[in-house]
Amino acid sequence: MPTLTSPPTLGDLLKYEINGNYCRETVTLRGGASYPLGAVLGEVTASGKYILSPAAAVVGDEGAEVARAVLLEAVDATGGDATGLVLARGPAIVAKSALGFDASVDQPAEIAAKHAELAAQGIVARDAA
Repeated sequence: MPTLTSPPTLGDLLKYEINGNYCRETVTLRGGASYPLGAVLGEVTASGKYILSPAAAVVGDEGAEVARAVLLEAVDATGGDATGLVLARGPAIVAKSALGFDASVDQPAEIAAKHAELAAQGIVARDAA
């Protein structure tokens, strides 16, 4: 019998949020990528669009190296810019295991730095069952 698996849900990611009307915002995600639920995002200063937050500054994407939000829904922006609902501020708690990072964020120190940047926004990443 095949094993059934289901994609992650908002309940897997978001463990606590004081008030959705305060903590959430709709943002523009830059086209050319598919963004998973739980993607850790940074804002490109020049355009105001959000992308996966890289480990270090990237020419042309300055500002995005600072994690500012967590995507609360999967968004396919491969065909162009798209809107997405994000957790932009806390108090809120998210599950560490449900967060998705840019490919350049692959070392424990880089992941810890992203967690700290989110904590500065009031978004606390915790181990969750």
